[in-house]
Amino acid sequence: METVAILLVITIIFIARSLKVVPQQNAWVVERLGKYHATLTPGLNLLVPFIDRVAYKHSLKEIPLDVPSQVCITKDNTQLTVDGILYFQVTDPMRASYGSSDYIIAITQLAQTTLRSVIGRMELDKTFEERDQINGSVVLSLDEAALNWGVKVLRYEIKDLTPPAEILRSMQAQITAEREKRALIAASEGRRQEQINIATGEREASIARSEGEKQADINKAQGEAAAITALAEASADAIRRIAAAIEAPGGAQAVQLQVAEKAIGAYANLAKSNNTMIVPGNMTEVSGLIATAMAVMKGTPKA
Repeated sequence: METVAILLVITIIFIARSLKVVPQQNAWVVERLGKYHATLTPGLNLLVPFIDRVAYKHSLKEIPLDVPSQVCITKDNTQLTVDGILYFQVTDPMRASYGSSDYIIAITQLAQTTLRSVIGRMELDKTFEERDQINGSVVLSLDEAALNWGVKVLRYEIKDLTPPAEILRSMQAQITAEREKRALIAASEGRRQEQINIATGEREASIARSEGEKQADINKAQGEAAAITALAEASADAIRRIAAAIEAPGGAQAVQLQVAEKAIGAYANLAKSNNTMIVPGNMTEVSGLIATAMAVMKGTPKA
């Protein structure tokens, strides 16, 4: 019984050391007698007990790595405290196992030195404006070096850029001054536009008034011309009627009678205009007018 139990235990140990189940998105590196032999893929794998052993286990997932903050000096000799986060992925488990003693430390150190080098070529203002360029430069430098470590650097993101307190105060003062400047410029532009609008409105109103006055003068002139034309036409029509009446039989005698009556009436009105009795200097004219009127009346045929 003891022999059977021992054999059973040995069998279990052999099976446990022979069968390896690798999880999804993982890769295990196997050494045979201390030398690299194979990389186990996800699923069930068979090993030779006591000869093969799993030396390294790697996750093939994307891994975020926090890069510690450090002090960088810009081109214009300003100190910046910079920290960031790096994303990488193991693409070659064999190189990740033997290319570096610790690829995580290697990537972290290389990221810090590369970041110092990139920021050292920029002025302070550019470091805030060119974050994408900084991130791209760090990723490019890391990716070239990480190929030997079996690692693919996917991206790098700066989490924070912190200048000294004095620089922060001066930057805040500069921002405040710039905002005040923009506010003053906006106010002056508003006043300028207001004056332009007022002048434009006055000019358009003046033009409208002058156009109205011009149209009124034109209308008045056209009305007066129409009135004069109508009066002239009425006068001409009256004269034509009078001329026609004179040319008719008895017309001349009617005209003479009317003239005599108007002359006598005029002398009568002249005499009544004041207390002085006005007597014509030549009474023959008055008597002649009366005689003419009487002759016309006598010579008018009765109906």
